[in-house]
Amino acid sequence: MTGGPGHEPLDGNPLLHVDPLPGEDGLEASLRPTRLDEFIGQDRVRRQLQLVLTGARRRGQPADHVLLSGAPGLGKTTLAAIVAAEVGAQFRATSGPAIERPGDLAAILTGLEGGDVLFVDEIHRLPRTVEEVLYSAMEDFQLDIVVGKGPGARSIRLDLPRFTLVGATTRTGLISSPLRDRFGFAAHLEHYETDELLAIVRRSAGLLGVDVDHEGASEIASRSRGTPRIANRLLRRVRDYAEVEAGGHIDLTVARAALEVFDVDELGLDRLDRRVLEALVDSFGGGPVGLGTLATAVTEESDTLEDAVEPFLLRCGLLQRTPRGRIATAGAYAHLGRPMPPPASGLPHRTPGAVSLFDDRDEPGGDAG
Repeated sequence: MTGGPGHEPLDGNPLLHVDPLPGEDGLEASLRPTRLDEFIGQDRVRRQLQLVLTGARRRGQPADHVLLSGAPGLGKTTLAAIVAAEVGAQFRATSGPAIERPGDLAAILTGLEGGDVLFVDEIHRLPRTVEEVLYSAMEDFQLDIVVGKGPGARSIRLDLPRFTLVGATTRTGLISSPLRDRFGFAAHLEHYETDELLAIVRRSAGLLGVDVDHEGASEIASRSRGTPRIANRLLRRVRDYAEVEAGGHIDLTVARAALEVFDVDELGLDRLDRRVLEALVDSFGGGPVGLGTLATAVTEESDTLEDAVEPFLLRCGLLQRTPRGRIATAGAYAHLGRPMPPPASGLPHRTPGAVSLFDDRDEPGGDAG
């Protein structure tokens, strides 16, 4: 990961960055809370993390390694930076895909200072050879380096300063057990309630100088898919609309009009979400249909649908995964304003909110592409 303008690599290492966070503009960074008492939501995780960090600070030791998991946009990166701030340590950030070889990891680790917090985003994407080098670094704070090749090769063990590794992942199941077990504290972040998102929207509006009333902020929060990152993005887009079309003030009417312009409906579905539902209902009679076929119908990649679209449709009870393929629920028909057809013989009844544990790509007869 290399630094863009204003994001210089740390100590000349293109894999490491220090605040501001890599890939982030100053505006987005300014909305991030910097201490635990400023962080809104995730009460259980905040309480647990507060105990871990306070204990480490009182002992005068670096905190245990921390693993944060959850959907994108829930605050994993923010919490990683807060870990460093709470213990008064330097925050250094990189990502799993950026560390391609054991030598890359060695360069990062040998550049750390005592107490540093090393944040590795998408840690589940570390190559296995890199991950194996990381084991001894996390557990023993030592690094084994092989010098030379062939019969003359020898191993050198280097001592590392004690540091705290904070890993973030959206795919906990892809992290190997040996790596997962070396984290002293693991937390899963949940999607936010609407009242928590309302508080986040009001806080961000204050930082951005946006004039928004309670009803306008509530409307933005209710369409944010339980995700603070989306709430802040929608706030900025509604602000644009308000400044151009409504004199800068955001109330309920302005918020609804703005979100309609930007293709965000009352459930928080965007244009792609509705295209998927419309294809499923109108082109395939509600399903079942395989993921690959559905992706082709909306001219998107299967991975995009599976990672960015389906999780929210499943949470809303608009989609089912079954051994035969994807199926639209009664809730999908109601949301699109389509009449619900009678269930076909031999197919499961489309109960709103029902979710199958199966994926059609994992079952015989499922259309994977």
